[in-house]
Amino acid sequence: MSASLSTPAHYAAGFAPVARADARILILGTLPGIASIKQQQYYAHPQNAFWRILEQLFNIPAQAAYQVRCQSAQEHGLAIWDVCHSAQRMGSLDSHIQSDSIVANNIHQLLAACPHIRLIALNGQAAAQLFKKQIKPAPDIHTTTLPSTSPANARLRFEQKLAQWAILKQAY
Repeated sequence: MSASLSTPAHYAAGFAPVARADARILILGTLPGIASIKQQQYYAHPQNAFWRILEQLFNIPAQAAYQVRCQSAQEHGLAIWDVCHSAQRMGSLDSHIQSDSIVANNIHQLLAACPHIRLIALNGQAAAQLFKKQIKPAPDIHTTTLPSTSPANARLRFEQKLAQWAILKQAY
């Protein structure tokens, strides 16, 4: 059977985590959107504020090559992953993720491999809701919900998002 017949049309699968054993902060999104999946990069949509926020907070050049950005994030003690390993979703909106199709990532395995993580930063309300439903957080790790960096979250300006994301710099 060909892949197109065996894989649902709106199936989305995430990526491996960007992480080193010395990570101190884990940033969790929901599931990569269409632009990210096409480019095989976290937060690849040009209007997503994620990399611009990290540039402001940690001097990680948002326009640098993806591998350079990932390496620099890791050097700053950041790990990047998603709550969902895979799910069915039409388009890129988190609200279109079909909850009965979600396969969660093994966050606890990552936390065991990165024992210095003390903060889990959830990128948006959808990531926070999925995290609470799919993952049982470790009691000694603080979690915080930050405004989504997605362009779909247009209610906050970049500066407002940046101000709330500054908690990462404080935890750093």
